[in-house]
Amino acid sequence: MVNLKKYNGVLKLFVIFLTLFLIVSCGKQNYQVSKIEGKQIPITENGNQISGQVLETEQSKQIEKYIKPYRNHIDKDLNTVLAYCPETLDKSAGRWQTTIGNLMADVTLKRGNTVFFAREKKNIDMCMLNNGGIRSTLPKGNVTTKTAYELMPFENGLVVIALKGEQIFELVDYFIAAKKPHPLSGITFTISKDDFAKNILIQGKPVEKERIYYVATNDYLANGGDSMNFFKKGVQRFDLDYKLRNVLIDYFKEVDTIPVINDIRVSVE
Repeated sequence: MVNLKKYNGVLKLFVIFLTLFLIVSCGKQNYQVSKIEGKQIPITENGNQISGQVLETEQSKQIEKYIKPYRNHIDKDLNTVLAYCPETLDKSAGRWQTTIGNLMADVTLKRGNTVFFAREKKNIDMCMLNNGGIRSTLPKGNVTTKTAYELMPFENGLVVIALKGEQIFELVDYFIAAKKPHPLSGITFTISKDDFAKNILIQGKPVEKERIYYVATNDYLANGGDSMNFFKKGVQRFDLDYKLRNVLIDYFKEVDTIPVINDIRVSVE
């Protein structure tokens, strides 16, 4: 006689095992990328070179045909003439200030103020940028969108920092110690014979130690770049979501001829 109780117990264990096996088998599996590989495929007049083997010239032509519309569109945008520059503006042509630095600081202050005032109902008092951020000259002749990309190839954005007058004094001390023509706008001062700042004026008025001044700069400097740590002491920060390159492009579009700005911002005894 068959022992049904024993048989039913084994059957239950089998069903439970089978169910667990199916659940585990059908469960979601997690995959991880262990390796990424790639290779550069240069396109030449004679074909595509891959691992020492030249592919058919026809294939190269097909790739060129595919890329060409995009290249033409980009070239058209970059080569569009926006303005005219009457003489070459060079960041190395000046001890304490340069014509291109004056231009960039003025443009940043002016166009940045349009955005800042619309948002905050306040005006930007001054601007300070870094000489090293200017990556090219502004050559005499037609100015294009490409010119702006050459001048400002980085993705730096425009930032306004609220600084107390005490930090303005630190800013001026830094400028004198650095001995570089960092672009300035809205501020003037005199360097004495013993390398101290005198007659510091913002918008033509003496700096007050406890007053708040709104200073335009780029996000790199706002974070303390180039050891401009005084910016990190700001009591408030405003990111304008406006790239400095686009500031230049918008300015070039609105003027016919770019001015050569030679007014004295930093004088020496």
